[in-house]
Amino acid sequence: MSTVRGRWSRPDRDRRGWLRGAPPPRWVRVLPAALLAAVCGATLVSSEPLDIGFVLGAIPPLAVLSYGPAATAVLGGLVVAVLFVPAFHLNDPGSTDLLTVCFVAALSVFVSFVRSRRDAQLVTERAVAQAAQHAVMSPLPPNVGPVRCAGLYRAAQRGTLVGGDFFDVRDGPFGVRAVMGDVQGHGLSAVATVASLLGAFREAVLDQPDPESVAARLDRRLVLDSADVANSELFATAVLLEFAADGRAVRIVACGHPAPLLLRGGRVAELEVPAGSPLGLGLSDAVPPVGRTVPLRPGDRLFLASDGVSEARDTAGVFYPLTERLTGFTEDAPDALAGHVWADLTRYSRALHDDVTMLVLAPGPRERP
Repeated sequence: MSTVRGRWSRPDRDRRGWLRGAPPPRWVRVLPAALLAAVCGATLVSSEPLDIGFVLGAIPPLAVLSYGPAATAVLGGLVVAVLFVPAFHLNDPGSTDLLTVCFVAALSVFVSFVRSRRDAQLVTERAVAQAAQHAVMSPLPPNVGPVRCAGLYRAAQRGTLVGGDFFDVRDGPFGVRAVMGDVQGHGLSAVATVASLLGAFREAVLDQPDPESVAARLDRRLVLDSADVANSELFATAVLLEFAADGRAVRIVACGHPAPLLLRGGRVAELEVPAGSPLGLGLSDAVPPVGRTVPLRPGDRLFLASDGVSEARDTAGVFYPLTERLTGFTEDAPDALAGHVWADLTRYSRALHDDVTMLVLAPGPRERP
């Protein structure tokens, strides 16, 4: 597991798997040559002719999984050449059909050529998609103003970097502000809504005087986005935070989202914050968001998580006890805390069907120039 250091991270290994477009493992690349060597070795050490030449016909198709047309052609040529070596006795009547092996080898070269072209196109498209998704939810720096930041994101849909969860931390004229939220649905269908909300948040940080006004701006943004969509039920939950310049207080506004957890002195406590309505319902004018200011002490950390964490279940159907398990990581540095919780979560629940998002914030006093 890679260390989470002030950014949302991905695992070191490719979560797609080699059957879903990732590079094949080493054993798949070695298999064609290993089979060729095994057939040749078996025929040499056997005192009687072995009718195993049919195995050679599988080598060119296996090479297609790992190699390009040139390497596949070389392996196919070696297979045909082995059939003509008298010491192997592989082309005797009743053994391997030479024409069949030649046809399979030629067909494998063609298939490898097509696969190589397709893979090159998929690599290009994936690079473009990753760049676009990075632009939607850019990595967090280790520090935003006086606040240390560490985030972790795992999209439920394989092969994607952004789903229905989002977070961001920005410094502005009114202080450092953070947001974490979860839009309706997950996967690629939710990316447009995530982009809209994050854009609205980044603008509101610059001109809205308090987090309640920022929440109202996000609510209005979702209402406008869904105004022209028939039967739209677009909404999102979110929690917004604004840190005091001296790091001794944080104002929190919850809009249908769980409140942050406070890690202090080896203990974990859920902060009591007024429960507001989710974003996108258009209620910010009639029922304005209400926040609460929470005093902080040196060394305090705030841990925010999406429902993909708290609603993960074990094999018996028991929810992941986040508060209880988090007490075992209270001494971890902020940049390692989210990674350790993720490792514990994957051990607890083998199948995660929702986006998993964590954000750790450790405020401190703002340095004066």
